[in-house]
Amino acid sequence: MSRNKLDRFADNAQARNVIQEGKSLYTQVKGKWRELYFNNDNPIVLELGCGRGEYTIGLASLFPDKNFIGVDIKGSRIWKGSQEAIREGMDHVAFLRIHIQNLDVFVGENEVDEIWVTFPDPRPRDRDEKRRLTHPRFLKMYQKLLKPNGILHFKTDNTPLYEYTLEVIQQFPVEDLVHTADLYASTYLPEHFGIQTRYERRFVQEGFKIKYMRCRWNVEVPNLPTL
Repeated sequence: MSRNKLDRFADNAQARNVIQEGKSLYTQVKGKWRELYFNNDNPIVLELGCGRGEYTIGLASLFPDKNFIGVDIKGSRIWKGSQEAIREGMDHVAFLRIHIQNLDVFVGENEVDEIWVTFPDPRPRDRDEKRRLTHPRFLKMYQKLLKPNGILHFKTDNTPLYEYTLEVIQQFPVEDLVHTADLYASTYLPEHFGIQTRYERRFVQEGFKIKYMRCRWNVEVPNLPTL
């Protein structure tokens, strides 16, 4: 392991805004994010697979009246967002270092107001379908965590993943579903406030069209087959 990574891990271990194994909040925070970390009653927004936290930090800078949690397993990537939040005095930002399939172990039912899934690994092989972050097992989990009428955003450059997600999500009781296969040529672009991940910048420069989807969730969990 490089010295750079070791230094980043050491910083994460000391940073209040990184919730990870070994820290007291790691086992206490489920259902109590507002009480134990944010100390306010403001809405909570998740960025899943946040990487360096570009969306988490970008949105937090625009909406100081909301709380933001970036979720990723890669500590060396989370470090960048964590340090930027510290420099900018963003007390309404946290980073949760976990595997996303365990998200419901750390976030309570109906605790979240909004979720962003930004450029996840498309997992193109059929045998990896259950690992896609928009597979029904993940969507069922997001629905549990979102408040009634909570919002889910999804962005990708991958056409098969976009088409797969659009098909799957319509099995759920969603409302106000909007989607576009070319975000930058659509009327939904202003919703993104000019925020781009490093992957998004690269994809746009290479000429890939960015796909986008947004919807609101109802209260009832769908009666889908057990997976």
